[in-house]
Amino acid sequence: MAVKVLVVDDSSFFRRRVSEILELDSDIKVIDFAVNGKEAVEKAAALKPDVITMDVEMPVLDGISAVKQIMASNPTPILMFSSLTREGASATLDALDAGALDFLPKKFEDIARNSDEAIKSLQTKVKEIGRRRLSRFSTSTTIGQSTRPSVGTSTGISQPDRTFQRTGIGSSSIAAKASGKKYQLVAIGTSTGGPVALQTILTQLPANFPYPILLIQHMPAAFTPAFASRLNSLCKIRVKEAQQGDRLEPGVAYLAPGGQQMMVESRGTLKVFEDDSPRITYKPSVDVTFASAAKAYQGDVLAVVLTGMGADGRDGARMLKQAGATIWAQDEKTCVVYGMPQAVANAGLASEHIALQDVAARITKEVGC
Repeated sequence: MAVKVLVVDDSSFFRRRVSEILELDSDIKVIDFAVNGKEAVEKAAALKPDVITMDVEMPVLDGISAVKQIMASNPTPILMFSSLTREGASATLDALDAGALDFLPKKFEDIARNSDEAIKSLQTKVKEIGRRRLSRFSTSTTIGQSTRPSVGTSTGISQPDRTFQRTGIGSSSIAAKASGKKYQLVAIGTSTGGPVALQTILTQLPANFPYPILLIQHMPAAFTPAFASRLNSLCKIRVKEAQQGDRLEPGVAYLAPGGQQMMVESRGTLKVFEDDSPRITYKPSVDVTFASAAKAYQGDVLAVVLTGMGADGRDGARMLKQAGATIWAQDEKTCVVYGMPQAVANAGLASEHIALQDVAARITKEVGC
């Protein structure tokens, strides 16, 4: 069955362009358009689309307000389109706070290296989030609630209230005992659905967290400074965008800059650099960072692979595993897209498969703080 899409944008040109691209794929059907947020809320209720693509800036009712209303009344997977500016990044993060699942740049040439890749990326994202309808969300319990308000929203990531139904593995993992293993580093890799997942986890970590944390999130360069700043404002630990030569400190999370790679040069020093290699699709790449951590820290690493499309992180996780490191994966039930964790799980690399709402508690218990 084709994924049904409602396209929302005040630009007739952009609505037509998005529609044409999506319907090049026979598994996608654009069922209608909306020209502002108010119309989007009404049509979401009447048409029950599988996915909504949503502009941020629109007349009558803006995209962020529309997301909030749709998620409160008719929860639907929403893909935001955003400009690659500081203001656009902040607004997009507000939309993710409000309940949108993912985002793409409005300029398709910014999505990938060529038009064919950009078209495929848009089609794939729509199909992936559309096929994992939000029926698994309920509105009874919050997850990852921060003790401080999110920038640009009234109550942060838990508004509107969302929770994942727990699987047997996920719900029991919180009671698992710590392995007793000693660590020097925690590394977390993610993609689609990652901003919400990372905020859910990091806001629950204590200020006295004993190790540095490396964060690898597939995200454009314009977005990572705003994302790091937002996380830092919400978390008890410190969060910063990584810079060349940073010395790793306990209780600090280092977010890989968009469009660059982040590596551990030696125990305690980061290398951040531009990578023009055509062989590496993602910049930043989870594989690149994980592989460098395996070389620098051997088995003294706790690595976690969260929601995301594709298989980035699998090869790096294999290198970590061979060095004696511990690998965990987010469970399928709580992923927006089960691609990256599934790749790690299918390769037999993950020792635990954990529900998102349990990850922070498990990490805290495992590292002994």
